Amino acid sequence: MNPDLAFFKGKRILVTGHTGFKGTWLCRILVNTGAIVTGYSLEPPTDPNLFSLAGLEGKVNNIAGDIRNFEDLKKAFEGSRPEIVLHLAAQPIVRDSYKDPHYTYETNVMGTVNLMECVRLFPCVRSVLNVTTDKVYHNREWCWGYREDEPLDGYDPYSNSKSCSELVTHSYKNSFFTNHRVAISTARAGNVIGGGDFANDRIIPDCIRAMEAGKKIGVRNPHSTRPYQHVLDPLAVYLMIAERQYKDSSYQGCYNVGPDDCDCVTTGALVDLFCKYWGGNASWENQAEEAAPHEADFLKLDCSKIKTVFGWAPRWHIAECMKMTCQFGKVWLAGGDIPTEMDREINAFMQR
Repeated sequence: MNPDLAFFKGKRILVTGHTGFKGTWLCRILVNTGAIVTGYSLEPPTDPNLFSLAGLEGKVNNIAGDIRNFEDLKKAFEGSRPEIVLHLAAQPIVRDSYKDPHYTYETNVMGTVNLMECVRLFPCVRSVLNVTTDKVYHNREWCWGYREDEPLDGYDPYSNSKSCSELVTHSYKNSFFTNHRVAISTARAGNVIGGGDFANDRIIPDCIRAMEAGKKIGVRNPHSTRPYQHVLDPLAVYLMIAERQYKDSSYQGCYNVGPDDCDCVTTGALVDLFCKYWGGNASWENQAEEAAPHEADFLKLDCSKIKTVFGWAPRWHIAECMKMTCQFGKVWLAGGDIPTEMDREINAFMQR
């Protein structure tokens, strides 16, 4: 199932965290539908960054703001009068959360409080989606996937702050929106890969940087198993949830969004695929750190709920995801047309 992209034409949509990796791809999709998009975010977090490459200047109402600043966020709501709110703003890096837990909690928890308070104050809002993470669960590192009713208790400051963000969302929903004036959901997505991710401490950006420098790829946790999916897969689900619950609030809820079991692979296997599709002399080496902060070795989601409710299934499996990611990386390194490449991939994905 695809989202009905025609539904978004003319809709007023606020995207927080729109200058990030996921946020930029999401804005590119929405702009192509004819939606009226307002983005609220800090300046792009990396240099280079996808937002500057994506051809969105003048097509998105770009508001530079901190999700921790309630008054500025409120002004963004006043100016845009959104019907749909897609909340992606976050401090998203596990290792960075160990370095600055205070900032991580402020951004991921109080940022969610600020957002939900604005939703409470502005009756124009009809549909809200808070994007969290698969790491919200109390991870016992067992071999089966976590379901939406499993206990929430992320281990590290990032994961735990996202667990708290879920609880804040549920509290506001139960306390202030039982009249169904607005439909509210959370989406717990696994690791995403795709072109244009330049973040630190992520494996695919590390691969691209190594190719740019002509070096071997350093792999920190080659035996850790993670669920990987192309960035367009969860974005399509986010839009589907936002659309369906806008039309019918019975669709609101908590949803896992992850790949099939065949796409839960070790980091080493993932980098092997990267080297295969990149070609040339691409190779990697184990750079495991003895004193590295804790990161889960195994994590998997059970996505039965969203498959049953929406008839959804992952579109691209891991090999095709990596093929697309490498192609994008080569276009970027060659100084090619990034907006055209993004639209090509979006069209290929939606027509699949």
